[in-house]
Amino acid sequence: MRRSTWVVVLLKEFEGAKTRLSAVLPAADRLRLVEENAALALRAAQRAAPVLAVCGGPAAARFAARLGAPVLLENDPRGQNAAARSGLAEVARRGAEGCLLLSSDLPLVDASSLARVIERGEAVEGPVAVAVPAIGRQGTNALYLRPIAGFDLQFGDASLPRFAAEAERRGRTFVVHEEPALALDLDVPADLAALTRLRATA
Repeated sequence: MRRSTWVVVLLKEFEGAKTRLSAVLPAADRLRLVEENAALALRAAQRAAPVLAVCGGPAAARFAARLGAPVLLENDPRGQNAAARSGLAEVARRGAEGCLLLSSDLPLVDASSLARVIERGEAVEGPVAVAVPAIGRQGTNALYLRPIAGFDLQFGDASLPRFAAEAERRGRTFVVHEEPALALDLDVPADLAALTRLRATA
């Protein structure tokens, strides 16, 4: 059964982004990296499902709009969980049954990887949460939810076990979906080194 699923791409405001990479990248290079990854995420999402970009500031909103994505601009950004809640509420208002929440700092993301996560979630009967783990830190880089409501978001450090506990508390099937193209996010210098190694062996 094909369900109505949206992808919500979470974009922080570009100004001052990725400060944890400042030891290895100057500000102009960090901005370029943020824009490149945001474009990858938005274009991949647009090929996989209807898309909403939740943007933490006007520069991110203008960028997403230029790529043709519907935009929800946060007037008072309060972090990833608040942004994701706003996105979930908006796509539910637009008729979505399920939603894939997606980070925008994934340098290997592509449409087929997103389609696999969505297909994995849509194949489960009943309420489900599908989490895509990040490399090494027990984080979560993407999360599929169906139904959209009735699930407390837990993005942040070591979010994966907290999502598992929340799914158990809510009586949802919890699936950990390993997806190499979604596993690497760029937060600290070691992540850039890992990306360089992956590209060298590709």
